[in-house]
Amino acid sequence: MSWRDFWNGEHAIYVSPRHKALHYRQIATDLIGHIPARDAVVLDHGCGEALDAARIAAACGKLYLCEAAPSVRDKLRAMLGSKANVAVVGPEEVEALPDDSLDLVVANSLIQYLSREELVALLAIWRSKLKPGGELVVADIIPPDVSPLTDASQLLAFAWRGGFLGAALAGLVRTAFSDYRKLRAQYGLSTYRIDEITGLIAAAGFENVTPAENFGHNPHRLTLVGRKAN
Repeated sequence: MSWRDFWNGEHAIYVSPRHKALHYRQIATDLIGHIPARDAVVLDHGCGEALDAARIAAACGKLYLCEAAPSVRDKLRAMLGSKANVAVVGPEEVEALPDDSLDLVVANSLIQYLSREELVALLAIWRSKLKPGGELVVADIIPPDVSPLTDASQLLAFAWRGGFLGAALAGLVRTAFSDYRKLRAQYGLSTYRIDEITGLIAAAGFENVTPAENFGHNPHRLTLVGRKAN
């Protein structure tokens, strides 16, 4: 099983429907905060189930939702089929987008599942698709010193605030025996020091690469913002 297989199948990464709904609501709010204008063309690369995508679409001119897992793309199309300004695409279709056509690219909780070579290739694609001065937001980057215990504690804090603490406790037990844990042990997750990932993004042709408030509930992970150099 690969990471793509994992996300394409049934999994219990969200401990309850409330957890999933609150997660995607927060991600949508964080993403909307980076949309530069109501007519902006936005790509959410690695969007997952994007349950609050309709709210993102209402805040921009065009929204591309990119997801590698075919089953997730099917769910997104079923959920958003009536939205004229939303397109659900796979990674290959992102490569086919016109150059200099996007105002904003967001990749949240994505790069931990990619090799360094895959990330470098994606950075080049994102740069080519962004307009000059367009913004790239890479969110939920895992630093090497953030452990699974830290992630668990932040989930429990989020669950306490969101009213699903019991489900979160049970979910952590399930995760200990899940395919996610097995895949994490087998493949690991890509981690980056802030200077390391900043350097990779800058080397790809982005300038003014600076930290921003992280997307989602875990402040121990990183978000970086850069602009396509002219």
